Order: sequence, then C-alpha cells, then structure tokens
Amino acid sequence: MGFFDDLFTGPVMAILRGMDPQRTVELAERAWDLGIEAVEVPIETQRAEPSLRAAVQAGAKRDRPVGAGTVVTLEQVHTAKELGAAFTVAPGLDPEVVRLSAELDVPHLPGVATPSEIQKAHRLGLSWVKAFPAAELGTGWFKAMHGPFPGLRMVATGGMNARNAPEFLAAGATVVAVGSALEDVEQLPELAKLVDKSTSEAQRS
Repeated sequence: MGFFDDLFTGPVMAILRGMDPQRTVELAERAWDLGIEAVEVPIETQRAEPSLRAAVQAGAKRDRPVGAGTVVTLEQVHTAKELGAAFTVAPGLDPEVVRLSAELDVPHLPGVATPSEIQKAHRLGLSWVKAFPAAELGTGWFKAMHGPFPGLRMVATGGMNARNAPEFLAAGATVVAVGSALEDVEQLPELAKLVDKSTSEAQRS
C-alpha cells in the first residue's frame, strides 16, 4: 500500500484555499470532525504559507496529515517540505516536481487531463492522479479513462461539491475534492452522508 492508498480511506478530500490561518484551521477541524482525513492547503502565493503552517500544526495534534496544494515549482516543493506538508498536489504534471518530491520523501499527486498525461504519470511511478478540472472534463471522461487504465485511481478536483460528487464517484473517481462545500451548511449533511456511506461499506467488506 502506498501513501495515498492509506490517506484516501474515504471518498472526500478538503481543499482550503485563500483563507487566513484561523479560518483554515477551523475548516480543517470541521473536515476532520466529518471524517474527512485528507486536507490540502494550496500555497500558490507566499501569503498562503502561514495558513498551511497553521493547518499542519493543527493536524499534528490530531495525527492528521496535511498537504500543500498548487505546488508547481521546485521552490514550492522545498517550501512545502519545510512547512511540514505530508504530501504535495499540483494542477498539472511536471516531471521535475515529481522527482524532487520523491527525493524529499514527500508523496506527490499530479494533475492530469489527457491519456498522455496519465501514461506519463505511470512511467514516473505514480499510481494516483488528480483529474483537473473535473467538472469541465465531465463524468464521461472518467468512465472513458477506466477503459485503457483499469487500475487508475483518480481524485476529481475542480467544480466539485456535495451535490455532484456522487455522479463523479459513480463514474470512476476514487475521491472528490471539495472546498466551498465545507462552508455551506446545506451541503455539510450531504458530505457527512458520503463519508458515512463509505465507512459503512468498508466495515461490511
């Protein structure tokens, strides 16, 4: 079993973008309380780094790993490592970022949107990919990718929420990544249902 196999014990991942450290921690705690194990804090700018640091510290108290998202440069890989990120996530596939993450022992989840990118990710030794932008790719894309790549494990990211998540999971996504849904009181019960359903199925199996 690899890192992401252990991390993604449920079908939902939380992405906490553009929030101050306090709000980031509040929503990370909300995600963990719902049973969402995987939390990502994007660091597309230096202003976001304190939020990642705060989330990492909060996660350490609960034995929850926190990842750094939107990692597109080698410098950001080093920054993620220094801030204590347990993994890195990118919107695209950059072999240099993949290799440096491996060298620093920080598992990497690259973004893909084509069969060619999936093949390249496999050649780089990656078994998990992030399908982005998922809503624009559509559920049909996920179904189609499982034909040539039957063992593919994909995190659907971009335009995901509690309402459309079941469709993408049924189409072949292994995990859906949500952001604003955690701030929507109407969507929280639906997210909880997704997590509870997954937990119940795992216990029966």
